[in-house]
Amino acid sequence: MAEIKPIRAMRYTEKAGKPETCVCPPYDIVSDAEYAALCEENPYNLIRLELPAGGEDRYANAGRLLDDWLREGVLAQEESPAIYLYREAFTVAGKRYAFDGLVCLVKLHPFSDRVVLPHEETLSKAKEDRFRLMQATGCNFSSVYALYSDPDGSVREVVRASRELPVLTEFTDAEGVMHSLRRIGDGATIDRLVASFADKQLFIADGHHRYETALRYRDDVLSRGNPAGQDVDHILMTLVDLADDGLVVLPTHRLITGIPVEKAELLRRAGGCFTAEEFPNVADAERVLAEKMRQGKHAYALYTGGDGFTLLTGTADADRLTVEGRSAAYARLDVTVLHTLLLERALGIDRENMARQQNLRYTRSAEEAVASVRNGQSTAAFLLNPTRIEEIRAVAEAGDKMPQKSTYFYPKLKTGLVMNRL
Repeated sequence: MAEIKPIRAMRYTEKAGKPETCVCPPYDIVSDAEYAALCEENPYNLIRLELPAGGEDRYANAGRLLDDWLREGVLAQEESPAIYLYREAFTVAGKRYAFDGLVCLVKLHPFSDRVVLPHEETLSKAKEDRFRLMQATGCNFSSVYALYSDPDGSVREVVRASRELPVLTEFTDAEGVMHSLRRIGDGATIDRLVASFADKQLFIADGHHRYETALRYRDDVLSRGNPAGQDVDHILMTLVDLADDGLVVLPTHRLITGIPVEKAELLRRAGGCFTAEEFPNVADAERVLAEKMRQGKHAYALYTGGDGFTLLTGTADADRLTVEGRSAAYARLDVTVLHTLLLERALGIDRENMARQQNLRYTRSAEEAVASVRNGQSTAAFLLNPTRIEEIRAVAEAGDKMPQKSTYFYPKLKTGLVMNRL
């Protein structure tokens, strides 16, 4: 099962400036404006390596820039290996949360080995981009975010004790999320963690593209005899307990563009799979949806403009949905029911169009979804409930994958606190 080991981390030195000005969000959620702001605040911000500029030369530029920063002493590789305890504390809807992750190296396995399990589909374009960056830099700049089960509490006990270690880095970001990092360097403690993970499966929460890219990179390097002598068998991961009370998954709402959405026709084409109920205030949509989730119902808030919204609640026919070639766990997902019965059957947005985001866009903000309809960018919005952790695990264990944009783990891990130089 899972094979973990400590990492001789590449980390920023004091020469780079304050840690909070060096790190960045995951590259795929950084806007052009945020990119410029990160670079302006600190020219050593990791976004310049993780999302390099320069057109077709951008990957080579990243390789040269990495060499420059190592030569200048802005980045340095630590002398001894360690596992790191990374904690995020944050607030959602007025409630305070915190979770702990163990940052380490994990041995790569193809998904068929069922040691590391995916839950979401990936895009070829994104994997090609990450592969070319790895070729040019030989680094994991950002960590895969993975989950594990700890029924006997053996890992939890080590995590709890490790919170007493000295803090290496601590700061609060612009979203109000507090990040802290501690170093677990004691050999006996590391051995205990390695042994505790030896019987565990890992479930990828975030970083499917990076994991698949690492598998391809490993095979590519080994096919050439590994001339650089790199440790291509391992990847940087942050491991979080599935039962951690601080895990928060936010919904990703669907925006319809370029085609009209008429409620009566939508329901007719959905074939009696939904009932409709009108509510006067769209600001109540998330509260109403949460109540339906507690009742175990498939439910969506359809917004087409004005003050109110239409609550679409799945009938027994929706509950009995099956999808050819897919697991029962996949068919039970809210996002599957939405995509299959409403987007595909009723609106004619097929899976190819979904993959290309043709007539379909995404946002995790209900307010942004409503605004998009009101300003005419979208013809309709479907607001969803979040996918539950146990649903993610069930799909992964069934050997299946969710549609893209099914989960949004919040907050994202910062990139640049701990890096893996292969």
